[in-house]
This record gives sequence, C-alpha cells and structure tokens, in this order.
Amino acid sequence: MYHLALGRPINLESIAHDAEVGLSPRHVMWGISQRLGATIHQPSGHPVSLFDKIRSKMSSRPENWALARQLSEQLDSNDTIFCTGEDVGIPIAILCGAKRNRPKIAVFFHNIDRPRGRLVMKLFRLADKIDLFVSNASLQLDFLRNLGVSESRLLMLPEQTDTAFFTPGVSTSNQQRPIIASVGLEKRDYRLLAEATADLDVDVKISGFSKDAIAMAKAFPETLPANMSHKFYSWPDLVQLYRDADLVAVTVTENKFCAGLTSMLEAMACQRPVVVTKTQGLVDYLAHPGIATVVNSGDAKGLREAIQKLLNNPQEAQAQARCGYKLALEEHNSEHYIEVLAARLASL
Repeated sequence: MYHLALGRPINLESIAHDAEVGLSPRHVMWGISQRLGATIHQPSGHPVSLFDKIRSKMSSRPENWALARQLSEQLDSNDTIFCTGEDVGIPIAILCGAKRNRPKIAVFFHNIDRPRGRLVMKLFRLADKIDLFVSNASLQLDFLRNLGVSESRLLMLPEQTDTAFFTPGVSTSNQQRPIIASVGLEKRDYRLLAEATADLDVDVKISGFSKDAIAMAKAFPETLPANMSHKFYSWPDLVQLYRDADLVAVTVTENKFCAGLTSMLEAMACQRPVVVTKTQGLVDYLAHPGIATVVNSGDAKGLREAIQKLLNNPQEAQAQARCGYKLALEEHNSEHYIEVLAARLASL
C-alpha cells in the first residue's frame, strides 16, 4: 500500500482536470499517485490536539502533526509513505517511526540544512527512522551524510518541469522594446534586477505577487523603476510571458536550497535565454555548459552586462536557449521524475 503525505492542502484532482484542458501544468504528485495507486493524505480535516500544538513549537504546523498522529494509528509495515517535504515528513517520521511495525518512510528534504533541522534530526534520531532521503540539491544531501545517513538511503532527484505545458511558442506582444521576464518570490532579489535595468531601454515584467507584505518588501525595491512592473499571471498568461520575453532573469539571494530553479527550468522549457545569479543551492543546475549566463549574486554591474550582451547578440542568445531547451526536455521532464521516484519507492 502506497501513500503520499502533502505538506499543505492541494486539490490535485482539480489540477489534473485543468492540466487536461491546458489551463495548468501537471502536478507530479498526482502523477506519482496514479503510477503507484497511492492514497493521498492532506493536512486538513483532522482534529488538532493540545499535543499537536505543543509539538508544532519544535517543528512544522499543528495540522501536520495532527495528520502524522492519524497516520501513526493507520499505517504499519505493509505500507510505504512518501512525504513531500520535511514540514510533514518530520512529524510522520517521529510518530510513525516509533512503532515496532512501522511503515517504510521516504521524505523529500527541501531545506533541512539549518540549526533547527540539525537539532530535530539528532534529537529524534531520524537518520534511523527514515528509509529514503530525497532532495533536489546536493548540499542538502551532504548535510544528511554528515549526520550519518548512509549513501544507500539518499536519492538525488533533479528538479522537473512540465515540458508539455511550458513549451516554445510565438510571441503575441506588440512590444516596442525588449522584454525581460522574471518569475517567483522565494529568495528573489528584484532590487538587484531593478538596479541593473532601471536605465536600460527595456520592459521588466515580473510575475511575483503575494498578499504577504513582508515577503513583497524583501523582494522588491521601495519604488519600482518606471520600466518595471509586477502582477499576478494565470498559468496560460505565464507561459505567454515566457514566450514574449527576449530573456528571462532569475535573480535570487544566496541560499543552500534551489530557490529560483522552477522559473529557470520553465524558461528553458519555453526555449528562452536565461540569466541567473549563482548560489550554492543552484550549483548542481549550473554545471552544464551553455544553458544559461551566470553572474555572481548581488553583482548589479555583472547582471547588467550579461543582459546587454544577450540582447545585443541574438544569435548567441538563441544558441543558449536551444541548449537549455534540449537539457530541459531530456533531463528535467515530469515523466522522468515520476519514473525515477516511483521506482525507488517501489524498491523499499
């Protein structure tokens, strides 16, 4: 019996329906659930106890502890459960891992390399309670190795994008000047992008919007330059933004996880040239030559020069775009991701 535990409520069936009619990309967790016949569990609808609230002070949200508590009563050695993140995986490993006839447990680790992550891993001896540690960043796996996790229980799973949804296409924009697109909010540095492009003859269009004012303030300059705009884009509009863009800029602050990777792969799948700031978390994805123009994090001058070089050399920009597109199709497609993960879960 296979199970998927989500860290937050997601209507996977609705997403699957939208994907069928071209309104959104496919969700790989729906693909995994169909591939394995897995039951999907979400952190909603479970009564939250006082102990769940107390445990949440240490890690995760009370709802995830409530889900873990319910699953610890249901699952046994006949079950295998995959947790989509440490936010739900740690509670499940702690509560289910304490059982004598515990299920097989696999957890995807996004950003465990932090002091609290180290404390929780050691305090509850999670290296002995989790059967498969999955990540899309080698630095996160290095952290786990240093905590004593054996190589046989580690899986480096390169990130994916839906290359059937994010595809090359015709620009529909009657643009008077070049368009630079940028997407996302997590660890984004739009202040750097604004500094690099404020006096260039370009339009900078950002798909990055949140009701969280603090998140917005961290990402954006206090006053946007006249040539910069940001708003919410629906999925079809986002694809068209990529297609309209002369290049895509992925500007992120230094981090040890893969902030910015999703938009980088989406841009590559749409066959657009990419400029990206180098971070520790992205090192695995920038090693392939020719797929992107890489600049140092925080280097506004270098970013400006990289943007100008690509805009002034369209043949070079398109050669880079083709190289990135080929890599996205061959190594970062959803189908490959699903098959690799499903095979490892089945091997447990």
